[in-house]
Amino acid sequence: MRKMSAFNITALTLGFAFLYLPILILIVYSFNESRLVTVWGGFSTRWYGELFRNEGLMDAAWVTARVAFVTATVATVLGTMAAIALVRIGRFRGRTLFNGMIYAPLVMPEVITGLSLLLLFVAMNFARGFWTVVIAHVTFSMCYVAVVVQSRLLTFDQSLEEAAQDLGCPPWKSFFVITLPVILPAVLAGWMLAFTLSLDDLVIASFATGPGATTLPIKIYSQIRLGVTPEINAVCTILIGLVAFGILAASLASKHRLLRTGNAT
Repeated sequence: MRKMSAFNITALTLGFAFLYLPILILIVYSFNESRLVTVWGGFSTRWYGELFRNEGLMDAAWVTARVAFVTATVATVLGTMAAIALVRIGRFRGRTLFNGMIYAPLVMPEVITGLSLLLLFVAMNFARGFWTVVIAHVTFSMCYVAVVVQSRLLTFDQSLEEAAQDLGCPPWKSFFVITLPVILPAVLAGWMLAFTLSLDDLVIASFATGPGATTLPIKIYSQIRLGVTPEINAVCTILIGLVAFGILAASLASKHRLLRTGNAT
């Protein structure tokens, strides 16, 4: 195996440092005793306790979790249905337009998406709040689900479904018994992607939100405009930990599935 040159090692080190050094600094300063986030005053978990006593941040975190869960669930159902329509139906009138509408939100600037949704809600006289944020997040996250599930459906062997239907299995049952278990990893990946996108969104949510529906990114952004506080470092560290745990769990599950498949063969 060819050894890495000094240039490659240096470039790799600088690249990882550029990506992860700011995150590492944030994590370290979340355990800072001092209220001044740029002055180290000793190790302490004080601000994690202050965070859980901060009702504003806790309420925003609860709203964000609920919005992300509902968004991911609805987006997964709609995105999977859209992927099935594109792969299974074949050529139909309006397919090109439908396909373009699926991919358009992926490249559409978030400001335009948020502003257009705001104008829609105002025109419909729809009170902005929890459900408007959910609708806004579903409009773009379902597109990511559709792309992920569609890529898996393209490699699915439809003869399995046809064999089941030849044996008397209804189409809907063959989908849930045969197709869904096969494409389930892609469906779960789409759900996790939609959940993460909803959890992270700031721009679109700022247009669609209303009283009582302040998400955590909006809350953090409104606070850092007045200066970064230690509680914000703590909540960001917790979010980083949750994301890292999710990635690790998904990697272990994938590795376990590959090992089980290898042993079965």
